[in-house]
Amino acid sequence: MDILDTLPARISDIPRRWAARTPQAHALHDGQRHWTYAELATAVAQTAELLRRWQVRPGDRLAIVGENCVAQVALSFAAAELDAWMVHVNGRLTGREVDVVLRHSGARLAIYLPLPGLPETSEHARRNEAVPTPTPLGTWLVGALNTHCAPEPVHAASDQQMAALLYTTGTTGAPKGVMLTHRNLLFIAAVSSGLRGLTPDDRAYGVLPVTHVYGLSSVMLGTLYAGACLHLCPRFTPDALLKALSEQRLTIVQGVPAMYARLLEKLGGARRKLETHLRFAYAGGSPLAPTLKTQVEQLLGVPLHNGYGLTEAAPTVSQTRLDAPRNDSSVGYPIPGVEVRVEHGKLWVRGPNVMRGYYQEPELTAAVLRDDGWLNTGDMVRQEADGALFIVGRSKELIIRSGFNVYPLEVETVLNAHPAVTQSAVLGRARADGDEDIVAFVEPDPRHAVTPAELADYLANQLAPYKRPADIILMPALPAAATGKILKSHLRQLL
Repeated sequence: MDILDTLPARISDIPRRWAARTPQAHALHDGQRHWTYAELATAVAQTAELLRRWQVRPGDRLAIVGENCVAQVALSFAAAELDAWMVHVNGRLTGREVDVVLRHSGARLAIYLPLPGLPETSEHARRNEAVPTPTPLGTWLVGALNTHCAPEPVHAASDQQMAALLYTTGTTGAPKGVMLTHRNLLFIAAVSSGLRGLTPDDRAYGVLPVTHVYGLSSVMLGTLYAGACLHLCPRFTPDALLKALSEQRLTIVQGVPAMYARLLEKLGGARRKLETHLRFAYAGGSPLAPTLKTQVEQLLGVPLHNGYGLTEAAPTVSQTRLDAPRNDSSVGYPIPGVEVRVEHGKLWVRGPNVMRGYYQEPELTAAVLRDDGWLNTGDMVRQEADGALFIVGRSKELIIRSGFNVYPLEVETVLNAHPAVTQSAVLGRARADGDEDIVAFVEPDPRHAVTPAELADYLANQLAPYKRPADIILMPALPAAATGKILKSHLRQLL
């Protein structure tokens, strides 16, 4: 049977289904206690009733500002229950970034979810004059009703009805609202849980932000789709992960490469294998350096799987297989049900995961999405004869140096392999003569002293002259989004 035939109509059917089948099974752990599927279903029903009382209508956009917590999960499902669109906004964004999303989405209502010790969300609420409001899930900060909000059309079909409006950080600093349907998210949830071999006995780490498509569809929805337990954590720290591995006996960890690099820093490298209950570890969201992959595998004692995706594909396009881990930097094979093709080095994707388009941006949509459903990812790839994909770089980040094409990813991969480098970001800097210089921003590993000159000498033996940075700038920490993805737009401003 085709997987699409087995998908429910709405993502809100997920907790309802498991509340009927296994009501006392653990659905969530919030750092303090477990929530059963019965309790989660009750929380979703109560939250949906609150939203109706607060005049949230089908087709409205509901802004949810905060970081990983039970209320965020309940609001996501409750919005779906009402056929409203969830607009997740990470509390760690700046005031300007939050307000851009609220304004562009035309949200009917904004709900801010404060957490102890994390003041940013409360600051956004204060700036926008949100009012403390008691709920069964704690006190929320609720903004004023936007009476100018016009509901979008509502569709019975899951491939037509929007579930989420997620804003990308964008390489230009101008975020775009990606419209994802219920089928987009349910398809990835089902395939992701299947590829990980998830069962109701699994315990998955939920540190990737639910405000980001990776944390929303693959981690949160994928885990709950299988009836497993999601251990919510609002922010990553190596200590918190180590504690969860030990005390909560995690079986699944999904993260970004920077997360694993921080863990290695904390432990002084992979000196000994950790004793865990892990059976699956995964890295995505940004390039995975082969040296980092090897060290993490030695530390965790399981293969570190890799994959590739983008918000516009909800997000997963390819993934290494559970039964065939790789020892290279491949992002694996297209997931079942997704087609890929390579045109002039660029990767195109088609499948049930591809977005409906950019909200209120028909020209931007037409520039990347063809009428026949093919999406131009903007990424440059190499595909081997067996179908395995390797990401070469982003076409938008291409640097032209002395007439040669330089993809930052290649330079970053070489830099990240140096033992004194935690991570790096490479950009082009325009020159008066029309050429470009290559500039590398490097976050050193605090366990190793290194100078720009030493890194330049190292690169001289690894890269052709035209690929070598003209400047290497050391920074204590590279600017990063909540997902751990390096914000090159911030670095570009420094140039």
